Amino acid sequence: MDPTGVITIIGLAWRGLICENLLSAIQADILKNVARNVTQKSLRKFPDDFLFGAATSSYQIEGAWNDGGKGWSMWDHLVRTDPDHIIDGTNGDVAANSYYFYEKDIAILKELGANVYRFSVSWPRILPFGRADYINPEGIAYYNTLIDRLLANNITPFLTIYHWELPQNLNEQGGWLTEDIVDWFGDYARVLFQNFGDRVKHWLTINEPSVHCNLGYAIGLHAPRIKSPGVKYYECGRHILLAHARAYHIYKNEFAHQGGKIGLALDSEMSMPSSNSPEDIQATEDCMMFHLGQFAHPIYSETGNYPQRFIDLIAEASARQGLPESRLRSFSQEQIDYIRGTGDFLSINHYSSNYVYRNASVVNMHEVPSLLDDAQLAFYKDPSWPSSFWIATYGPGLHKLLVYIKNNYNNPIIYITENGFASTTGLNDEGRVSYFREYLTAVLDAIDDGVNVKLYCAWSLMDNFEWTFGYSIRFGLYEIDENDPEKTRRPRKSALVFKEIVRTRTIDMDYNPDPYASSAINKKTSIVLLAAISLIKTVF
Repeated sequence: MDPTGVITIIGLAWRGLICENLLSAIQADILKNVARNVTQKSLRKFPDDFLFGAATSSYQIEGAWNDGGKGWSMWDHLVRTDPDHIIDGTNGDVAANSYYFYEKDIAILKELGANVYRFSVSWPRILPFGRADYINPEGIAYYNTLIDRLLANNITPFLTIYHWELPQNLNEQGGWLTEDIVDWFGDYARVLFQNFGDRVKHWLTINEPSVHCNLGYAIGLHAPRIKSPGVKYYECGRHILLAHARAYHIYKNEFAHQGGKIGLALDSEMSMPSSNSPEDIQATEDCMMFHLGQFAHPIYSETGNYPQRFIDLIAEASARQGLPESRLRSFSQEQIDYIRGTGDFLSINHYSSNYVYRNASVVNMHEVPSLLDDAQLAFYKDPSWPSSFWIATYGPGLHKLLVYIKNNYNNPIIYITENGFASTTGLNDEGRVSYFREYLTAVLDAIDDGVNVKLYCAWSLMDNFEWTFGYSIRFGLYEIDENDPEKTRRPRKSALVFKEIVRTRTIDMDYNPDPYASSAINKKTSIVLLAAISLIKTVF
């Protein structure tokens, strides 16, 4: 049947119930829907088993900082002892108030059609004093309820065990700079496996070790604000690898019957040579080794351990500085074997890319000692890339990164667990819309190239406390007014576009929803519209 005829029949049948102008609007809506469905038949589609989701982290959204038996995290400590360090003077005390408004989060996940919700557990909400000798029943109850409600709505939980929310008690005992944390983290992970593992089947141990160690223990921007870029940065990373491995082995040895998968959430930009010179090509490979390789190679390579180039460059820099041994503490063979293979998948967070170079100008460019001085390189972003804050949009970089992982780490299952664009307030976030379309196109390109990528999670589900930036920048698909006690979630244009991508499993570059449009259609008309769309689907 001709689609115009179908719409005419519907119009005649319901003319007595709805006004002429409104009927015309509904007819136009249906015609656009039909045209879009026809167009999408020629678009590339994501595979049927490909998953879409959104991500958040506990301190950034939960609020209830001292409710429900929760202890202090090192971020609770930072925002009280050094509030001026946060650009806009805000904190995560309330944030999106997801501790109380988790049903709103589930509602917008359903609205998006999300298959997956990646969230983190607050270590001090489960273990208020950091150690497993006291488990907070209210914290267990909160996450039990959240997990149960997600599953009831056909949303798969991807649970991050640690997203930078270290209990302050443990921070004061050395935190990630003491090897004791390997035991502390293992005990904490065991508590989560015991309480949630019957339902949670996807575990991320630690979020972005490179970023966490750099911002927290190298340049001192994040909690605990320690500045030691050439020593404590490496100690932090070493202990994170050991702690991750401890959690992995606890799961495999004690909870394998639960049938879940476990991995480490890595981050990486894509490095590309600034020129075709041998120096820039080598610098680019070194940059990848110093960022992704530092944490991926010990787990996913056949040999394990740090990349040899990483080991050698730090040793050479240490010798130049007159040190008797390398600032990078080596792993024993037993530790290398313990860490190697501790990943059932490779989780990657990616935002942007860089051009890399090495010439005489980099020799005295960086602080000594530091990771960048050890690597003896520098990088920059192409000024033509659309940018916002530190993120520059270059979708092909994600494609290159995914292919790089495939080629260097034996084509593992890849979950993209963060990817997103920064903006300010407002619903019409065209920059984020373009970003998602470009980066999701890159994912399709990678799939065409045989990369085993199975999940894409947008960062983030809604506006959150963005660490030292507070609320001065926004990453949310949904806007939240932090001054609104109800923390109403309002969809940005990017949410509407993302929802359409999830629904159709295609990227329609012409889809142009209006986030400010208010519906004038009453309930009865909505029923008519749904009936009309159902009839159209039947016909076509």
